[in-house]
Amino acid sequence: MFPDFSRAPNIAGDPDLYERENAAIDPSGALWRALRAEADWAGRVLLDLGCGTGSWLPRYADAAQVIGVEPDPDLLVRAARRGDARAGSAEHIPLPDASVDVVHARFAYFFPPGCDAGLAEVLRVLRPGGTLVVIDNDWHRGEFADLLRVSAWAAPQGSGATTDAWWAERGARRTAVLSAWRCADPAELAAVLRLEFPGELVDAWVAGHPGRAEISCGYALFAVQRQP
Repeated sequence: MFPDFSRAPNIAGDPDLYERENAAIDPSGALWRALRAEADWAGRVLLDLGCGTGSWLPRYADAAQVIGVEPDPDLLVRAARRGDARAGSAEHIPLPDASVDVVHARFAYFFPPGCDAGLAEVLRVLRPGGTLVVIDNDWHRGEFADLLRVSAWAAPQGSGATTDAWWAERGARRTAVLSAWRCADPAELAAVLRLEFPGELVDAWVAGHPGRAEISCGYALFAVQRQP
């Protein structure tokens, strides 16, 4: 077990339901287009850091090589069915120096402060000119952010200001993207929201938004480039 590994209760608690959450995000493709604009992976080597069950690995089909790294052994078994998935963590990436062009970390490890060791390790494996893009929640835009600001589960993260300041101090470029989650029906949306928020908070939101199968969601992308 890697010392920086902390099991994520949402995906580890119900990986099948978390897969449905992953399928629901970004129906317009706004987030996906923004990721390409930050660092296009076509024909390049991409590392999906903290790849979970590997649900995103097939989406990088036009990369020259796609590598998933995941510390949770149970999730790693699932990810390996979808592609090249290896045991590792943000602070222990099983790759040589300067071997990767693009790194994506999607709600994995980078919850500032206290992330400098992982950032240093990512910069080690990036080639000069390569880019790390961290996908995080934008606490300022979207209905999902409204829930974050009142959720007891999210309270330890602060208001998002800590995250923004930490990345700004390290020269990261911040890009805001407004997208959504779109589920098959209202029951599925309520179920996946319960992975992220206390049940009573979800119940109140559902009661105030009857019949809804979609919730707007803001994302913050933090991009750091390894200097030549």
